[in-house]
Amino acid sequence: MLAKTFSASLWGVEARLIEVEVDISYGLPGFSLVGLPQGAVKESKERLRAAFKNAGFDFPDQKITVNLAPADLKKEGSGFDLPIAVGLLVTMRILPQERVSRFIFYGELSLDGKLKGVRGILPVALLAKERGLFLFCPFENAKEASLVKGLQIFTAEDLAQLVAILRGEGKPPQIPEDAEPETREYPDLSEIIGQEQAKRALEISAAGGHNVLLVGPPGSGKSMLAKRLPGLLPPLSYEEALETTRIYSVAGLLSGEHPVLWERPFRAPHHTVSDAGLIGGGNPPRPGEISLAHRGVLFLDELPEFRRNTLEALRQPLEEGQITVSRANMTITYPAKFTLIAAMNPCRCGHYGDKRKACQCTPQEVRRYRQKISGPLLDRIDIQIEVPAVEIKDLSQAPKGESSKTVAERVSKAREIQKKRFKKEGFLNAHMGNREINSFCQLGPQERAILEKAADKLNLSARAWHRVIKIARTIADLEGEKNIRTPHLLEALQYRLFDRPLW
Repeated sequence: MLAKTFSASLWGVEARLIEVEVDISYGLPGFSLVGLPQGAVKESKERLRAAFKNAGFDFPDQKITVNLAPADLKKEGSGFDLPIAVGLLVTMRILPQERVSRFIFYGELSLDGKLKGVRGILPVALLAKERGLFLFCPFENAKEASLVKGLQIFTAEDLAQLVAILRGEGKPPQIPEDAEPETREYPDLSEIIGQEQAKRALEISAAGGHNVLLVGPPGSGKSMLAKRLPGLLPPLSYEEALETTRIYSVAGLLSGEHPVLWERPFRAPHHTVSDAGLIGGGNPPRPGEISLAHRGVLFLDELPEFRRNTLEALRQPLEEGQITVSRANMTITYPAKFTLIAAMNPCRCGHYGDKRKACQCTPQEVRRYRQKISGPLLDRIDIQIEVPAVEIKDLSQAPKGESSKTVAERVSKAREIQKKRFKKEGFLNAHMGNREINSFCQLGPQERAILEKAADKLNLSARAWHRVIKIARTIADLEGEKNIRTPHLLEALQYRLFDRPLW
């Protein structure tokens, strides 16, 4: 007898529909699994035998052939245990084929017949809704799948309960409502003494999604500033939360308590991170740090200490908001629309330009150290500012600055202006292309003359020219101005540190 069920295979952060065909025929007892199964999929036959026995079902003592179609697509993970088990139960006439055909099944079976949670259930849930099917998944994954609105989800604790539910003889367990998300406590901006220009740069970055490079001596507060950027950002919208949670679901990084990400991610990989760890890849491919920072912040401390080829891999995602990982047998695109904030010392010893301590580097050493960051990469970083060391006397005498809450309110208002302007969820000034710049960033004759003069003096590239205009547009939004004025443009030009000569 032949039975068919539906399942899914993860491909990047998407899920593809898989048809699971199970055939039982007379012949020597055996279990053949075809259709390019990999790793854990091949081991499913051993788990199925034990699960059937311990759940109270007789495992067929016949020739069993299972085909995972399409056969030319590699199948990874343990989520195929459940659809194969259901297919076997149909061939044994325990479950009706017409009832089973309305579901996508995805889950792992333990040896005692219990359904175990798997990674990547959210993309599978989105696929089920797209195809007009129901989803049957382990109880452990049900809360995560329920993020997809309008999808009917069924769940069970074990194989016996699954059979009772599909035969209409039992009720599925009630999916618990997601608990109130824990509000993450971020360090407050008011705790940083001085550094008013750097704080202003963070506000502009948060409002328009602009990338930032902080350059200063050790102990000047670069890392402290970077860690306060997430506290200035508004919470994720439903669509953004869905995008971000899907990436973490595929990577297997969601917690059982709160399987939905409502807070913007903040990722800070060490400078020893590999290329695959930063941009994604591996076998099987997984999202990298830049994708895990999607819709959030990626912090790269000690920027020149990262490997050159690793940093150069950031060019495409910084420009396009996604990364394409190509391998011999597959090409996968991961989303990577993040705000980059990087920190570095001005030279090898860290004290070039420091008033408190003399620099020990020669001009050639300073230049060589800075050249570790290539020009094309610097061109993609909108705001480049100096963070000087704070005088000791100012640490105790300087008044407290604005709190993160106050700044976040201005950021939120500026983002609302951009939402109305672009009519796209999550589209910010930093994401503008030439068409949007021409439409929304018109310069008057005086402003254009100033920018042309500055571009000639600083030798700005075409990309840097456009990025200065984008920053000016964000500054104008923060002040509620419809048009870009001269003060907005002059302030934007101050944030191009590496376009100025060293001496």
